[in-house]
Amino acid sequence: MNNRQLISALAQTNQLNRQRTQELLQQTVSMILEALGEGQSVNITNFGLLEVKKHNERIIVNPTTKQRTLVPPRLVLNFKPATRLKTNVKHTQHG
Repeated sequence: MNNRQLISALAQTNQLNRQRTQELLQQTVSMILEALGEGQSVNITNFGLLEVKKHNERIIVNPTTKQRTLVPPRLVLNFKPATRLKTNVKHTQHG
């Protein structure tokens, strides 16, 4: 499902016009991005948890040259799917 299909399905389900539905979806995504940008986690019921995690700096070693390199700390986006989402995906794959 792409963005256009999602907007059409939401508009039809909620009896809203496509433009208003698109605005609501954009606002929702903006709010999620803002929360993640502030270091907050976002938990969407029956979907999952989005959170920003910090990976600490570490040293890696090139196995060929034995050269050691420092990898700086970085922030990564982590997604933990909800149990219901995992169950739905399992049933879709096997059914």
